[in-house]
Amino acid sequence: MTTLRPITEWPAADRHAVQGVFADIDDTLTTDGRFEARVLDAMERLRADGLAVFAITGRPAGWCDMIARMFPVDGVVGENGAFYFVYDRATKRMRRRFAHEDAARAENRRRLAALGEEILARVPGAALAADQAYREADLAIDFREDVAPLRREDIDEIVRVFEAHGATAKVSSIHVNGWFGDYDKLTMTRTMMQEVFGVDLAADRGAYVFVGDSPNDAPMFAFFPNAVGVANLAAFAERCPSLPAWLTEAPAGAGFIEVAESILAARRR
Repeated sequence: MTTLRPITEWPAADRHAVQGVFADIDDTLTTDGRFEARVLDAMERLRADGLAVFAITGRPAGWCDMIARMFPVDGVVGENGAFYFVYDRATKRMRRRFAHEDAARAENRRRLAALGEEILARVPGAALAADQAYREADLAIDFREDVAPLRREDIDEIVRVFEAHGATAKVSSIHVNGWFGDYDKLTMTRTMMQEVFGVDLAADRGAYVFVGDSPNDAPMFAFFPNAVGVANLAAFAERCPSLPAWLTEAPAGAGFIEVAESILAARRR
């Protein structure tokens, strides 16, 4: 398994070369479920210094529309890669791109609703995520956000039920998300960057950083050579098939601020 190295060892030349930052939301940008003002300030300072900032999250379409409009971000990938939303502030228009067409998403929601009933019957204490009503493409099962934390065995059972029905299942720090399709955070991030910003991430991956905290971030950790985990990733390291190059000292939002400060310090030099 990859050794998690402290962010203090991240070479200044690599930090200076960064042009954009992708970040998970829950327990990466947020702390105890909240966006702190100092995290939003760090995002603003990155953008003021000429870097692009993107939210790459498992959160639902309804939330992502608001985040794309109102937060200091250049775009949002949501529901673990089901779509991207990019808001043009000059024209006041939202660009939306989904992995599946409307009819396919409607059919998948029907199948997922039945699957949700099965999961809740088989795993006592699990619940539909509070944000499920605002989702377009996936089913989120809450195992510790608004319910008492479930055992690891219960989380594994939720994953097994999803996979037994042919769904993809990914574990975040608060939910198990399931969907039908072969997309993930990375596939839609690459699509967004190519279609909207003209960036081929395969060629330019060294110029971008991803910051995350949980197993559903593994594709991003594996792809970006300078991916960073906030300190709370350590609690999920066993479940994460790919780990980032670097680890912050502080958890959650404070860890993201460490990343921002590290990049900005290198650019000032």
